[in-house]
Amino acid sequence: MEDDEPMFAVRPSHLNTGLRGVPVGTCRTSFVTPSEGVHYCGYPIAELAQYSPEDIVFLLFNKELPTPEQSIAFKADLARRGRVPDSLAAVFQTLPRDGHPMDWFSVGVHTLGMLDTTGDWKEDALNLIARMPRMMGLLFRIREGRSENIPDDDLDLTMVQRFVRTLETEDIDDDLMDQILSTYLVLHMDHGGGNLSTFTGKAIASGHATVYASIAGAMNALSGPLHGRANQSCLEFVLKIGTSDPSEVETFVRKELAAKRPIFGFGHAVLRAEDPRATVQFALGERLCPDDENFKIIRTLREVAPRVLGENKKISNPNANVDIASGALLHHIGFRDPTYYTTFFGWARVSGIGAQIIDERTVMRGGKGTPIYRPKYIAEEQDLRHVD
Repeated sequence: MEDDEPMFAVRPSHLNTGLRGVPVGTCRTSFVTPSEGVHYCGYPIAELAQYSPEDIVFLLFNKELPTPEQSIAFKADLARRGRVPDSLAAVFQTLPRDGHPMDWFSVGVHTLGMLDTTGDWKEDALNLIARMPRMMGLLFRIREGRSENIPDDDLDLTMVQRFVRTLETEDIDDDLMDQILSTYLVLHMDHGGGNLSTFTGKAIASGHATVYASIAGAMNALSGPLHGRANQSCLEFVLKIGTSDPSEVETFVRKELAAKRPIFGFGHAVLRAEDPRATVQFALGERLCPDDENFKIIRTLREVAPRVLGENKKISNPNANVDIASGALLHHIGFRDPTYYTTFFGWARVSGIGAQIIDERTVMRGGKGTPIYRPKYIAEEQDLRHVD
């Protein structure tokens, strides 16, 4: 790519469109294609779904999958960083119980930053990733009023196992939870450089705010219903359907369309086929919970909705996206309240955003880093005038 080679012609029609499709930078961690969806450092996501979350964090930070020896060393390094100060729980105790879990999440990230910030981009990003399992477990327990007798964090466990240990649920198969959450984290860690939360986090970091402040801001961006909270909306949509009967599901979908309401879990801005992340989760559900009522509903939706949506020729991709299956799987392993679902998305995305922040601050432009974000806005309806 030549330095002065024209890449894009900006026209008035591109203004006030949220920068959609307008090139603003490069990304070293992931990209998305219409047919294969997201790729991490060149690998199609479907080929990475069986890896551990720790190995995918290594990939995003180092741009190569770890050798067995590197995997062991990296997991030990994360364990060394994982201890969470007791005062985090004290801060969570002061928060309103009816506040959205994503607001708690953002406060938790800020709190960890106030308790321990080194000022080194990579050190702080890895420290935050290592402390996320305990923070997530404390967030769940304290919001649920289960703040007594919380098990000590066991840093010898994997990240997901540490969360499960802290959560200490009853009547839930820990191994089943481990499998579903590990796959969920891998599938959601990164999605190009221009999605709202990643772009927000990198923009904040461009002003040399800390990693913690930058990622807390990114999580606030993720919390909106048009972005990360879509998985919450999908499960609420599935619960509203309440049946896996194909004819009843089709009737429901058509009524929603007639009322001009969205069909959650279908369509994608870039993909023109079923999202491979959805395909992976459907396969996981068929293996682990094929008779779950909500999974049977999304199985039917997967067949019905694309056919009905495909009748509208203006819809370029009527197929399932990543959000349609994730809520049903999380519900199956005991997370009955969908308002928590975006926190799992946030937990995953901390790794991708952290890796991209490091690249923008320490690698881009020959190591100088990208300058502070300052897109140009054209003045409108502001003719020069003077006070009489």
